[in-house]
Amino acid sequence: MKYRGFGKTGIKVSEIGIGTWSMGSLWGDRDDAQALKTLNEAIDSGINFWDTAYAYGEGHSEELIGKVLKERKYRDKIYVATKIPPKDHHWPAKHSSHAKDIFPSAHIREMTETSLKNLKSDYIDIQQLHVWGKDWLGQGDWLQELKKLQKEGKVRWFGISINDHEPDTALDVVKSGEIDSVQVIYNIFDQTPEKNLLHLCKEHGVGVIVRVPLDEGGLSGKLTPETKFAKNDWRRFYFKGDRLRETCERAERLKDFLNEETRTIPDLALKFCLSHPAVSTVIPGMRRPEHVRPNTRVSDLSPLPSEVLEELKNHAWPRNFYPRWEEEGV
Repeated sequence: MKYRGFGKTGIKVSEIGIGTWSMGSLWGDRDDAQALKTLNEAIDSGINFWDTAYAYGEGHSEELIGKVLKERKYRDKIYVATKIPPKDHHWPAKHSSHAKDIFPSAHIREMTETSLKNLKSDYIDIQQLHVWGKDWLGQGDWLQELKKLQKEGKVRWFGISINDHEPDTALDVVKSGEIDSVQVIYNIFDQTPEKNLLHLCKEHGVGVIVRVPLDEGGLSGKLTPETKFAKNDWRRFYFKGDRLRETCERAERLKDFLNEETRTIPDLALKFCLSHPAVSTVIPGMRRPEHVRPNTRVSDLSPLPSEVLEELKNHAWPRNFYPRWEEEGV
């Protein structure tokens, strides 16, 4: 495992981190015993960056992380990033919303204290706002409250998780120098962060956490047009209608890039994300122990050649499959 600097924080994080949404909710039936084995495998594989959120099962993923880190006595060796849910429970943030209503100071403090309890920890390494509005920088008191929590030692650094497929909404807050990190969707299909966001983060010392590197499974190499999702797996909305078939067809075309070293589509997808120098860590979701080793091995692969990166630009696919959660009853 290779490690990279995380913006201006001075810490070094594993290139491959672990995303834990699927351990908490909305990805089919939970299997806590399996999740705990996966987290232990992550430790043994050198993954020191773990991403979670209160919204992942109302703190369930946080509790699993807290259990493992306490049992392994590993709290000081793992960087835990969690997220404060929007007070209105609306994903993504409405463009008309105001920061004072979505992240008031009392809500930020209450949810931070709740996450600390779930994690069995005195501090959170990286606290994030789970949605973001492009005009929120000068609104409300969210920034002042996060700085208070930082001064109290309950939060070491803080950042934002950007709305789905809206990287440019974070440009102003990155330029401000007020945040330490951004979490953004970036993958072979959605390459839009390359246009404006990533180089700006590099310039201003903001750590970049890449989420959805495998397009919610579309770049996992495991889906087929016949794949059926469980009723409690939200991806039945994401891949509804003809979307699954087209996703599989587009993923199939990527097999032309595979070789003896980059053997699978996930290898290619993760290495694509790591090819950008602004990226600090990539957090594929991992539910099973057998997911961990194949993902971590990507850190040891050779960089993708420049000509391959150039050709992959032709595989960008602008779209937004994410459901309006409250409207579709997800």
